[in-house]
Order: sequence, then C-alpha cells, then structure tokens
Amino acid sequence: MTQIQDKAALVTGGASGLGAATVRRFHDAGAFVTIADVQEDKGEALASELGSRVRFVRTDVTDEASVEAAVAAARQEVPLVATVSCAGTGHPQQTYHHKKGVHPIDPFERVMRINLFGTFNALRFSAAAMAENEPDEDGGRGVLINTASVAAFEGQIGQVSYSASKGAIVGMTLPVARDLARYGIRCVTIAPGLFDTPLLASLPEEARTSLGGQVPFPSRLGKPAEYAQLAQQIVENPVLNGETIRLDGAIRMGPS
Repeated sequence: MTQIQDKAALVTGGASGLGAATVRRFHDAGAFVTIADVQEDKGEALASELGSRVRFVRTDVTDEASVEAAVAAARQEVPLVATVSCAGTGHPQQTYHHKKGVHPIDPFERVMRINLFGTFNALRFSAAAMAENEPDEDGGRGVLINTASVAAFEGQIGQVSYSASKGAIVGMTLPVARDLARYGIRCVTIAPGLFDTPLLASLPEEARTSLGGQVPFPSRLGKPAEYAQLAQQIVENPVLNGETIRLDGAIRMGPS
C-alpha cells in the first residue's frame, strides 16, 4: 500500500479549488507537498499557511520545462509517490451559433492544451521520476491521479472544448496504467460532478442552491475536501488502477 506520510506529492492547480483541498489533505497526512500553479499569490499564501513541508513552484502545465522543473522540485527531499493533476479551464461556446458564428479554434486549443496536454505533461514527467523509486511490498512506486469531469460523458450545450478535453483524459487513463504497470506506477482518474469550486462560487446563492438540488443524493454541491478524500484513498488502495471514478452523487447531466 502506497503511503504519502513522509513522501512527496505534487498537485498541479494546487493553489485553489480541488487542488488546494488536496494539498491540505496530503499535508495533514504527513506528506511533503509541492503546489504547481500559475496563481502565485494564492500558491504562496497557501504554502506559507501550511508551513515547511509545503512549497509553491510557479508552473505552467502547458510548458514542458516548467512541469519538469516542478517534478524535480517535488522530489528534492523524498521520493515522489503521488501526482494529482487539477489544473484546468473551460470556454463556454457552442460549435455553431446563428448569431455568434462558428466556434473559433484558438480557445478550443487553449482548453485542450491546459486540460489535456497539461495533464499529460504532469503524468509523463512524474512517471519518469517515480520509476526510480524503491518499490513497496506490492512493487508499487507511485500513483498518478487525473481530473476529468462528468462532462466527459454528458457534455452539455456549450461545453464542446471542455468535454473533449475531459473525455480524452478518461480515454488515456487505461493505456497509461498499462504502459506503466511494469514499473509499479498506477493511473486513476476522478470525474467530479457539481463541486463548490471558485468557478461556481461566483454564481448567486440561488443558482448554487438550484445546481445542488439537481444532484440525487446528497442534494448539494460536492465539497473540495471530498475530492481530496478520494484522492488519498486512491493513493492508499493498491488495487485501484486504470479506472475513472465518478464522484457525482449519481447526477446525470441533461443537455443544458
């Protein structure tokens, strides 16, 4: 069983939302945590709040050298055994609209580069680092956790770029797990439903309550701490591998 106590973890997008909750959870479990994010003020503030076992490294997940440097920083003191990819963005726009025209390619490419390419950068450089670890009793050397979304399965109107990026993350989970099995490195993806993240925090309370009410049970928005809880459970359960886990309260999104 992989343990994160006194080991290193890397969290991309770790300065806010799901990533920040994961940083806190792993820190509380005794890990050395590296926050990799472009949000310097939030990242530095969180690292300062949590103390000496947490560092912030400004990281652009779309830039290979930036991600490679973050991985190198994460494993300075102790072996890197967990990387959680939470960096992501979206661009709400329909494929074609009679007033707005066709969806431009630039925002589509930006979403793909951050969500998909950024995730792949984090997992491939982390895998190379983890392959050098001493194996545990099961032969395990580390765990890669990606973040997809229920939009990967039930993308809504205006979510074409976001859904495409998240669907691709789901699609690469099993082949990555199979690629890395010989090294004892697992790969698992979490697909959250409606969570109380900074994106939804900007909505009026009435809208937030309405969204939470769409969830069968519990009928509320998910808490970032619940995402972080699952991330730790994935790290610690050696049989979870090559799978996408929906964390959504049984919601199935409609077209809009």
